[in-house]
Amino acid sequence: MNHQPVEGFSKLSKQRKIDWLISEYLSNDRSYEQILQQYWNNDSNLQKMHDEFSENTISNFYMPYGIAPNFLIDGKLLALPMAVEESSVVAAASKAAKFWIDKGGFKTTIINTEKLGHTHFIFKTEAHKLLHFFNFKLKKKLLGATEDITKNMRNRGGGILNIKLIDKTSELEDYFQLKASFDTVDSMGANFINSCLEQFGKTLKEEVANEESFSQEEKDSLQIVMNILSNYTPDCIVRAEVSCKIEDLKDDSGISNEEFAWKFKRAVTIAEIEPYRATTHNKGIMNGVDAVVIATGNDFRATEACAHAYAARNGKYSSLTHCTTDNGIFRFWIDLPISVGVVGGLTNLHPLVKFSLALLGKPSAQELMSILAVSGLAQNFGALRSLVTTGIQKGHMKMHLFNILNQFGATEEEKQHFVTYFKDKTVSHHEVISELEKLRNK
Repeated sequence: MNHQPVEGFSKLSKQRKIDWLISEYLSNDRSYEQILQQYWNNDSNLQKMHDEFSENTISNFYMPYGIAPNFLIDGKLLALPMAVEESSVVAAASKAAKFWIDKGGFKTTIINTEKLGHTHFIFKTEAHKLLHFFNFKLKKKLLGATEDITKNMRNRGGGILNIKLIDKTSELEDYFQLKASFDTVDSMGANFINSCLEQFGKTLKEEVANEESFSQEEKDSLQIVMNILSNYTPDCIVRAEVSCKIEDLKDDSGISNEEFAWKFKRAVTIAEIEPYRATTHNKGIMNGVDAVVIATGNDFRATEACAHAYAARNGKYSSLTHCTTDNGIFRFWIDLPISVGVVGGLTNLHPLVKFSLALLGKPSAQELMSILAVSGLAQNFGALRSLVTTGIQKGHMKMHLFNILNQFGATEEEKQHFVTYFKDKTVSHHEVISELEKLRNK
């Protein structure tokens, strides 16, 4: 079928959008309309709010919302909300939390909270001349021009921390940056930062135009390319860690505490030196982080981008977690760069986001940073614990069992049969199908 482009799709009603999609792409099969409508919320006001979160919405895409209990974090016992569709993530986090609850739990430290943004510009001038102009005139003007924008943030204890001129001409001809650092307190701060940066761009243009030390040719060469925050925040970072005596590890897998500690540390070291392993290792960490990020209404794409950039900060992609076993002490920790908020965005709108934040005791942004780092560390501990002992598939496939059974329309009685059947076996897709056929043939 040759599909035709559509004009004014965003202006169509929800029903007309659906009608067009079914007609143009789905062979007029109206059963697809029922699929979309079954995920609409019965509360029309709630549905309208969801429709307005994004553009061209025609339905809601549901994810499981689970709870990982027994997290002892800095002396507080918390239950973490996790929105995630992958089997075993919540279970692994919960198991790790329970493992550490009688060993002092998780400890966290906020190392820094600076966020960054840049005005990127092209300027055909001498670097030393621009630097002199920046130090003795422009920097003060930039701060003054943004006072109205930063007033409320400054009243809350945040604002612009510093502005620097960065010379990047060795990498791109005539390329400079205004690099600004911000403290946005309890908000993620994207709109605040971008508003400040856009004003920087305007002020830079005005001040260069009025500056007598620049020739007309230099003034005409100035191009503001873009003003935008950076999702890479290596100076907005939190550490989460666990530790205990090796003799207290007491793993129930059948290997000694010493062997468990040795294998665990080697597994982390392999992720530190081998990018192929580090990618999967860090993906597991982000399973735990993203699930709580989504549940609290924050941006998991920004969180992912920042974490992976940080993992490659030394020129080679490496593990976000680290482990030592010195002097009989097992220590496992993560340094996670993460920028999140607890005010603004969805936090004041989405009912489940409000529930999540209430469940966590209405944390500050820094407290949420700590919770997220702990969630990632717990997930990684749970995964590595399985990998170096029983293997990852035993637990993962048991969680995946119900997905397989649901694909074949298994009854509750059949599901119960399989729970018993696989009690002492490793689940496999082939084995499930084979046993299901035998069961139904009987």
